[in-house]
Amino acid sequence: MRLSFDGLFARVATLIRQDPFSGHLFLFRSRRGNFIKILWWDIDGWAIFSKRLEAGTFRFPDVRFIDGKYQPIEIERADLAMLLDGIDTESVKRLNRYRRPDRKPDQHQRLIPKY
Repeated sequence: MRLSFDGLFARVATLIRQDPFSGHLFLFRSRRGNFIKILWWDIDGWAIFSKRLEAGTFRFPDVRFIDGKYQPIEIERADLAMLLDGIDTESVKRLNRYRRPDRKPDQHQRLIPKY
């Protein structure tokens, strides 16, 4: 994955159709799945975090398309931590917790964490 600040910014704005300046974390995985970059707008500039695995791959949620258009996926902060630690979030049992009434039940699978 050779994209840096400008290339990742362009993908967020055009492909994902999200506001790159929102403060969300935008994750990008390499084709082989062993490398990940995270683009984040801080208050005063861009930050890119990356991680390359020596063995294994990152397991991302399935990509969704509706009417031929890519739909972004959002995950919780805990899911991001598990993804980076190599834990398959599909096999994790979640206990019941309070959720605000205005959130949809399927919103637990978010790829753009909100802080």
